[in-house]
Amino acid sequence: MPKEPPRRRVPGPARRASVRPAPRRPRPAPRAIRLGSPRPRLRLVSLGLTLVMLAFVVRLLQVQAVDASAYAAKAEKNRYLSHKLTAERGEITDRAGIALATSVDAYDIIADPKMFTPKESKAPDAPEQAAALLAPLLGKYAAELAKKLKAPKSRYTVLARRQTPQVWNQIKDLKSVFAEKARTDRAKGGPGANVIGGVFQEPSSKRVYPNGDLAAGILGYVNAEGRGGGGVESMLDKALAGKDGEITYAQSGGRRVPTAGSREVPAVPGSDIELTIDRDIQWAAQKAISEQVTKSRADRGYVIVQNTQTGEVLAMANAPGFDPNDLTQANSAAMGNAALQDAYEPGSTAKVMSMAAVLEEKAATPATHVVVPNRLHRGDRLFKDDIDHPTWNLTLNGVLAKSSNIGTILATGQLGKTQPAANQVLYSYLRKFGIGSPSGLGYPGETPGILATPQKWSTSQQYTIPFGQGLSLNAMQAASVYSTIANGGVRIEPTLIRGTKGPDGRFTPAPAPGKTRVVSEQTARTLATMLESVVGDEEGTGTKARIPGYRVAGKTGTANRVDPELGRYKGYTASFAGFAPSDKPRITVYCAIQNPTKGSYFGGQICGPIYQKVMEFALKTLQVAPTGAAPARLPVTFQAGE
Repeated sequence: MPKEPPRRRVPGPARRASVRPAPRRPRPAPRAIRLGSPRPRLRLVSLGLTLVMLAFVVRLLQVQAVDASAYAAKAEKNRYLSHKLTAERGEITDRAGIALATSVDAYDIIADPKMFTPKESKAPDAPEQAAALLAPLLGKYAAELAKKLKAPKSRYTVLARRQTPQVWNQIKDLKSVFAEKARTDRAKGGPGANVIGGVFQEPSSKRVYPNGDLAAGILGYVNAEGRGGGGVESMLDKALAGKDGEITYAQSGGRRVPTAGSREVPAVPGSDIELTIDRDIQWAAQKAISEQVTKSRADRGYVIVQNTQTGEVLAMANAPGFDPNDLTQANSAAMGNAALQDAYEPGSTAKVMSMAAVLEEKAATPATHVVVPNRLHRGDRLFKDDIDHPTWNLTLNGVLAKSSNIGTILATGQLGKTQPAANQVLYSYLRKFGIGSPSGLGYPGETPGILATPQKWSTSQQYTIPFGQGLSLNAMQAASVYSTIANGGVRIEPTLIRGTKGPDGRFTPAPAPGKTRVVSEQTARTLATMLESVVGDEEGTGTKARIPGYRVAGKTGTANRVDPELGRYKGYTASFAGFAPSDKPRITVYCAIQNPTKGSYFGGQICGPIYQKVMEFALKTLQVAPTGAAPARLPVTFQAGE
């Protein structure tokens, strides 16, 4: 094998020069940048948008489908206002249709509190400014009004009810003045503040009593809420008030939008109430009792006038009284109906019930002799008459005519074989006359009086009750006793209401009153004749009640009075009761005066003249002519030995 020739060594520099550098490895070409796929991002964005849109769709479905009614209601609440339409209260008239209580146009003053905010009114203290302006016009405290106006979440508040048109006209004038000032201020670049622009009115009505204090005790009054606060106004409040309506309308800026329509439920007016009262007779009774109460410096007094044949109350007068048009001046003690709400011991006017029992039980006759000593010892007491006297020889008629307590005790003692038996008989008649029970009027607050059962009568009560002490009643019950006798012994429940007239104008008579026979017609006629002796006989105690041309039956009463504050006897109750014409009765009049402190305190002296005035006026008003019959003259006394 041939050898490879040796390589020649080239010297260093030459060697370096001749050696060729090794070729460099070529650089790899730069890699091309590829864009990522957009699809994942688009999917993510699409998913997000889908979720957002889905949330909107779900919310829209909730708002427009699920909760649509709720949101519509909220929108309507903000846009629409609902106000009550107050029903017109019915009138109260007398028996002839003359208005005793009526309603006139008035306004409720209202406000939109939102319009008193600084933003709406352009004034930082609009509620305070408005309150200061309105307070003297509305008769309210400024602080009270400002508090009502500082309720920005409310759109409705009542500032004052039942204001007269004159008050609203004054407020309107104020609104005009401030509106003009606001326009002028805005024209000059100012804020144009209007602190009273949010005050408005709603039609209402105000209760008015055209005759002032006449029959106020019967009528009562209407309180600040428009409801009956006493008397007939309270007793028949539901019928008088009617039924309130409602109106709903669109509003903007506190003003009604006339083109937006409205929904209205009309108010139903109340019914008119026709009383049995005769306005003229009521006036005469009220005038007579007021004058005597003042003259006698008495606590109070009352007069009842009743139709004996129907039980209708023609007058029920109280003194002192009050004016329901201005309760701020009224004395709270005089604001009720004392003729029905006072319970008192009647005294001798109650003797007619004892005599009725004696006659009905045939224990005696008008001519029966009754020897009346100056003193009579019974039980634990020594009884006497109003005056000291020698022994009287009286008939039973004379006992009534001279109003003898001792004679009455002796007569009623004949009602039973024992005193307890006699007590039981007398009690039964007192109950039938209506004592101890409400009169039947249904009047609010009426007292039934006090009549204990015979088993509870004290030793002295069993002898005092026959002459009217130890039991109590009200004036209407006392009058009803005499009307029962005048009506032939049949008690008719007294009535104050003749009927009602509804919104349709139809008159509905009141239900017929209940009737109860108490004594026979014969007993009633006999009693009427005996009561004539009280007035007609010169020895009678009721001569001041005489009426020229008429036969008059009556009875005086003078009772010891229980002072309600002291709880013991102090002072007297003077009274007189009777009817006329006595032989053909038409009218009953009862009068009582509590605690007369000046002049006489005897019933015949101070109540007899009132009876005479009122009875004469009533007879003429109702055109009741005298019967022309001669009066019966029953003996009052007898001669010893007869």
